[in-house]
Amino acid sequence: MSSIPKELRYTKDHEWVRESRDPQVVEVGITDYAQGELGDVVFVELPKASAGFKQRDVFGTIEAVKAVSELYSPVGGTILEI
Repeated sequence: MSSIPKELRYTKDHEWVRESRDPQVVEVGITDYAQGELGDVVFVELPKASAGFKQRDVFGTIEAVKAVSELYSPVGGTILEI
């Protein structure tokens, strides 16, 4: 059985947010479940640093063997680095 990291906060759409030591900075990603449903990832399209987004904006896509899926920003803010 897999363990669920306690430092991650999850959305209903299988995205996660991890807070950093700087309260103004977070990391975002998708859950293992979401990745498993997509299959092998073949391409990821992400924005450039400095792009700004509101919560729930589409900020990229993941192309996988089974499907292409949009990535939704679980929080609003500005991309610092990819």
